[in-house]
Formats: sequence, C-alpha cells, structure tokens
Amino acid sequence: METMTARSQRENRIGEEHARELWVSLASLLRSYTAAYGLNRETQAAVELSEGRILVRCGERWLSLGREGDAVQTRTHMGAITQMRWNEEGELETEAGSRVPMDLQAEEWSRELVG
Repeated sequence: METMTARSQRENRIGEEHARELWVSLASLLRSYTAAYGLNRETQAAVELSEGRILVRCGERWLSLGREGDAVQTRTHMGAITQMRWNEEGELETEAGSRVPMDLQAEEWSRELVG
C-alpha cells in the first residue's frame, strides 16, 4: 500500500517544461542576488547558465548546480553536495523532506558566495 507521503511526493512532481522555466528563473535570481550582495565589494560574481548547469563564481568561491528534470544537484567549493527536487509550488525539497522557496534558497546561496 502506498503511503500518503509517497503519493503526495509523486503528485507534486513537475514536467520538463515547468522545470526548465524554474531553472531559468533560478539563474536570474542568482544574478540579481549576487549583484546586490556585491554592490560595495571589489569582487563581483559571474553566473553562467546552460540547459543543465548553472555555475556561480565569486573569487575562489563557487557553486555548481546541475539539473535533470525536476532534480537539482548542488556542489560547492567546500566539497558539499546536496540533492533537491522542485515541487509544483516552485519550492526546492531536500532529500530529508524540508522545503524552501526558490527565491530564499537563491538568496542564501548568494549571501554565502558574495557576502
């Protein structure tokens, strides 16, 4: 018998077109937030976007995001690796089940890189 959690997770999965739109939006948010955090600094962040990868670099710090469907994997200059998935609300869900709005996650990553 399928559990309620498994059923709700399956129902919250998004399609490729929706995931692609969220991907582009995430890159845009990262550009905006890293620019805002870098206003009074000598170092500015660079954000590179492709179909399956976003790379954000600021000095020696970097964040690499890979996307396959609704799955997002992050890697950092510190060696941390995280797996996430988008849901229908545009939130990122971790493997542990926590959910964070995409804009808040982009802001956090930007602050860690530039701030």
